[in-house]
Amino acid sequence: MTLANGRHYLAIPGPSVMPDRVLQAMHRPAPNIYRGELVDMVETIVPDLKTVGGTRHNVAMYICNGHGSWEAALTNCFSRGDKVLVLGTGRFGVNWGEMAGALGLDVQLLDFGSRSDVDLAVVSEALEADTEHRIKGVLAVQVDTSTSVKNDIKGIRGCLDDAAHPALLLSDNIACLGCDEFHMDDWGVDVMVTGSQKGLMTPPGMAFVYFNDKADEARAIADLVTPYWDWQPRIDPDYFYRYFCGTAPTHHLYGLRTALDMIVHEEGIPAVWRRHAVLAEAIWAALEVWGQAGPVRANIAERVKRSNAVTLVNFGPGNGLRLREWMEHSYGVTLGIPLDGVDGPGTTLDDFLRIGHMGHVNGQMVMGVLAGLQAGMSALQIPHGPTGLEAAMKVIAEAA
Repeated sequence: MTLANGRHYLAIPGPSVMPDRVLQAMHRPAPNIYRGELVDMVETIVPDLKTVGGTRHNVAMYICNGHGSWEAALTNCFSRGDKVLVLGTGRFGVNWGEMAGALGLDVQLLDFGSRSDVDLAVVSEALEADTEHRIKGVLAVQVDTSTSVKNDIKGIRGCLDDAAHPALLLSDNIACLGCDEFHMDDWGVDVMVTGSQKGLMTPPGMAFVYFNDKADEARAIADLVTPYWDWQPRIDPDYFYRYFCGTAPTHHLYGLRTALDMIVHEEGIPAVWRRHAVLAEAIWAALEVWGQAGPVRANIAERVKRSNAVTLVNFGPGNGLRLREWMEHSYGVTLGIPLDGVDGPGTTLDDFLRIGHMGHVNGQMVMGVLAGLQAGMSALQIPHGPTGLEAAMKVIAEAA
């Protein structure tokens, strides 16, 4: 006998849960890709994407995953031999830098490890030391999904401004756009990349590169740009076919339109951010109580430095793996696996799991995950404080 039978819940940090409305919008015959309703609809998508990103500037749409958006941003901004400063706080920041190196850029990596956010003092020191302004871009990840750390993107812009440094600021928001607060223009971000499959609640397959005029000026001299990744034809195409350098991702666009209706026009971005913040606080409250009588701890110690979209948790020696398997096979919830690089001294990957709480999530979904984790710890005899659920319920009750 198993209690997992029934509707399964995929609580991994992306792809996130897809709203039924989004899936239903996609379930339709193929449209005309040259004129008519699809063309008219895409004209309404662009302004709403800008609203979610907090910008009045440009957004280019691509048929790819987040790694594709990395390459699009790099190839439009830089030339071979240009130097970029990469701020690593987990697997994805480091990987973006590795891609830059493979494209022929000169990469300077500042690796802050898997349990820390970006140290702004170290960034300032590196920028101030670059008196010849060889660094052409700073690559940062607002939320690294592998570690669940949230970096201070506005603070990184402050480092650039204080050093009077002209480098572009590029921000990876693949994990957190529509979950953690972000203001591209107000925070001085020149390029931002994201994907469809997390906070935007649309299946994987689309990515977006936001850029301002300063970044577009860099595009004019970049020698890495290629016809497919070139963002200029995508922002003001002379005919619709050029929006996507070929056939449009038709059904994704219908799903995205519905998701943006839900995010921008029904709930509203401030309320979306607040919902994610409350649900994250409920998870953290449970973790802290469980950890009072057991080995449970969030990977990032300070709440203010954690993402509202994903939480990496250490449940003690081997317990992350045991709990993931119990949750999937006995309870009906799939949690995220840890990724290489997050284990430190005295730990292994089997100690960790990741809880995705991004996009189309609400109180009963999060409380269901927490109840399963507490039941799993009891079933597997993992020591824990017994009132984690009560702590989480208090957070939700007070917010509601």
